[in-house]
Amino acid sequence: MVGYEYLEKGVWGLANAHRAGPLAGHLGAALLAGYFLGEDHGDWPAGVFAGIQSELDRILRGEEAIWFNPRQAGLTVGDLFKPLAGGRPVRDADRQIAAALRTSMDRLRQSGHNVIFGSLAIRAVQDHPDLATPRAIDGLVRLMRQFATQRQGRGYYGKAKGWKYGHEVQLTDSQTVHYRDLSDMLRRTLDETARMAGVHRRGFGGLWHLINHAAGLLELHRRGFRDLAELGRTAHARHLALLRTLPDVSAEFGAYTAAAHDPRDPAYWKDMLKRDEARLTHRIKTLYGFFAIAERVSDAAARRRAEHAFLYLMA
Repeated sequence: MVGYEYLEKGVWGLANAHRAGPLAGHLGAALLAGYFLGEDHGDWPAGVFAGIQSELDRILRGEEAIWFNPRQAGLTVGDLFKPLAGGRPVRDADRQIAAALRTSMDRLRQSGHNVIFGSLAIRAVQDHPDLATPRAIDGLVRLMRQFATQRQGRGYYGKAKGWKYGHEVQLTDSQTVHYRDLSDMLRRTLDETARMAGVHRRGFGGLWHLINHAAGLLELHRRGFRDLAELGRTAHARHLALLRTLPDVSAEFGAYTAAAHDPRDPAYWKDMLKRDEARLTHRIKTLYGFFAIAERVSDAAARRRAEHAFLYLMA
């Protein structure tokens, strides 16, 4: 299990993030994902959770301070995790967060970060309403509203073409993705992981965010916000389609390698883990998101293929 203090600090970190900008939410969101891994997978070995907590401690120490400029924001990473206690818990906290999230659900925003952060916040306040203090909910609502003006994200198309924002990419009819329903979205996300995790593509958040975006929509569905989950499927379909337009850039940046151990094995956490390219926060969130999706896919062979490929994302 993961200590309760990480849940508290995760809520505070996410609720204070609006003061530094929407992507500062990466830090608090990773703490929430780490805590929820303990709730969801209590049968995993204790050594796994010791490893997860060690990574969360690195986040708290500011080892991934790339998401905002402390001087410009006027606050430090440590300030993000200051308590927001006091006052009676807000009764309709989840609905307030969902209403604010809805303002950015009309299209893909920052590779799905609005959905990723919002779904984690909703789970936190539904399951632990004592943390839904007025100041915390005010901050979470402010964070969700910031995404309404964010772009889709951007992708790298090689040396000749460089980076392009999502709105600059025109999809053909054959490139456009449509989902039948939530289950179809989850299965196709898992299949994309199995097929492409070992291919070096850059941009639109990569498979890390495609997975976490899908897991966020699944969580909204589970939490009673099925209309939001349905609304968000169109953005996720575009997310997948944009990822598929990206070229393999392994010749320019090198090939991906897979992790030597499964992250459900304590041995994984004893290895020298890579923490560049924002892996510190994304490793935890994607570990949470991947298994949330995988358990909803009934095809055992498809799950095994995806779990094998998932080791590339955990390297």
